Amino acid sequence: QVQFVESGGGLVQPGGSLRLSCAAFGISFRIHAMAWYRQAPGNEREYVAIMTIGGGTNYIDSVKGRFTIFRDNAKNTVYLEMNSLKHEDTAVYYCNSFPANSGSWGQGTQVTVSS
Repeated sequence: QVQFVESGGGLVQPGGSLRLSCAAFGISFRIHAMAWYRQAPGNEREYVAIMTIGGGTNYIDSVKGRFTIFRDNAKNTVYLEMNSLKHEDTAVYYCNSFPANSGSWGQGTQVTVSS
């Protein structure tokens, strides 16, 4: 059974930083592209950042230059480094493979950007 466990969220002031972590279980991690997604209240879930198995990355425009996705295949873990956080980054953040495994969404981790 594929499972993703996210952590690292919290309350941070605008301009602050957080690093999210996601441990993957039951998946051949190193042969899957991985992604971070987020869902803000009232919005659909959207992808935020993708990392391919070859290390290529892609980001939505609103986080380019502020967020960095990276992975540690030895630990079956993907990370999201978030800097210069803005109010509009407030959301529940999830990780999953890309394309997403629809049956394997985890609980996510809440990120709240507020002064």
